[in-house]
Amino acid sequence: MVNKVLFQEQREKENSNDDSIFYSQPRFVHHLDNNFRRRLTTLYKEIIPKNSIILDLMSSWVSHLPPEINYKKVIGHGMNKKELQKNSRLDYYWVQDLNKNQKLPLKDWSVDFCLMVAAWQYLQEPEAVASEIKRIVKPGGSVIISFSNRAFWEKAPRIWREGGDKEHIKYIKAILLSQGWDKVRSIEESDNKEGIFGMVGIKTDPFLSVIGSY
Repeated sequence: MVNKVLFQEQREKENSNDDSIFYSQPRFVHHLDNNFRRRLTTLYKEIIPKNSIILDLMSSWVSHLPPEINYKKVIGHGMNKKELQKNSRLDYYWVQDLNKNQKLPLKDWSVDFCLMVAAWQYLQEPEAVASEIKRIVKPGGSVIISFSNRAFWEKAPRIWREGGDKEHIKYIKAILLSQGWDKVRSIEESDNKEGIFGMVGIKTDPFLSVIGSY
């Protein structure tokens, strides 16, 4: 059973056109800086054993997994087929709009880890997605939700647009806890950029991650 947390107005987007239109063209670019991506890969290396089955949910043309580690299986999901085709880490993938259909085509307890990168901020039905992830992740496994302060803001629901980093973490934790993820922790890091930019106090993209297990 899905426990609702958000009000309907918190789910609304500025751009209410079908998401398939927005994501119809592939974007072969990095949406987060080098520091963020290195930290994410390090986190995966620390947490995910090499024999794991991984679901990279709302993925793209890269998965940020450590290149030297071969996992048992990496399953991909996303909104653009061409991006997923280019992702060499995926053993197989499927395309699905989670704002229209939250049911994942995977068996109960069929994956060890579910990864989401710069993705949660586009969910309009996060409770149902969190419930589905819990259904497919094995007990003792985890969902790792990582993000920064960037987004396609026109496609982010109001709950995300109107909050800052700390509110985003609090919001994700609340959703996970409401769906039975009873062990939830977060990581919040920010560093100065390298070189002259760092010397004048310019920061890298903040690294934010919420990790849930049960």
